[in-house]
Amino acid sequence: MMSLRIAPGSKVRLARFDPADTSAFGGTKAQALRDSQRHLQRLNQLQELLYACHADPVLVILQALDTGGKDGTIRHVFQGLNPQSVKVARFRVPTPIELDHDFLWRVHSEVPGKGEIAIFNRSQYEDVLVPRVRHLVPKTVWTRRYRSINEFERTLALAGTTILKFFLHISSGEQRRRLQERLDDPTKHWKFSPADLEERSRWPLYTPAIEEMLERTSTPWAPWYLVPSDKKWFRNWAVGRILVDALEARQFQWPSLPPGTKVTRIP
Repeated sequence: MMSLRIAPGSKVRLARFDPADTSAFGGTKAQALRDSQRHLQRLNQLQELLYACHADPVLVILQALDTGGKDGTIRHVFQGLNPQSVKVARFRVPTPIELDHDFLWRVHSEVPGKGEIAIFNRSQYEDVLVPRVRHLVPKTVWTRRYRSINEFERTLALAGTTILKFFLHISSGEQRRRLQERLDDPTKHWKFSPADLEERSRWPLYTPAIEEMLERTSTPWAPWYLVPSDKKWFRNWAVGRILVDALEARQFQWPSLPPGTKVTRIP
């Protein structure tokens, strides 16, 4: 899935990436759905192996504009996994206590421990996007945060954490369709907020902010994957495939019996 990976140091222009592009799969939707089911089964096995080995953890970061599909990705890609060793952290507007600390304070407490998979629904990257677009802090503040984030993630990586970051890229037209669906469907009214429309009006401001975020924080130890997400089936397939490939590359081995075990048959 190298075609979706943002190479460190590369320039990113979102206009060059079609949010509806599914060519990285190269098959039909039906084939992708079957593939995604295999990803689920394999991920279930790999998660159990990760937990059994008490192995170095995995951190999955999901970023997107409103309606980009973070919740849907979590629901589909990670369904069926054992909640004993998977946790989801959702970062909302900072609380007064969180604002009294450095911007990474609330994030660090949510990183996974050995044997765990943690999923960040939004993340530390909110702190180089929202404050910039809304002019909440001076430029000197949010620009320093790129280095802090890179060093934070490098610290995690040096400790053994596998970090996979996904930006779910949707088009303005697809966002409009999804927001309208929330208005039209009574079962989705709870998802709608007038603030979504306010944020949508800032789309032209978010674009350069996202581009710089991807450029300055896609590193060898914590790469960004730019996932075309207008097609939900492709989004789920791509994230699942990348995650399975990353875990398989670690080549876990099942733990042996405890030392000194001589029993071969249970009486």
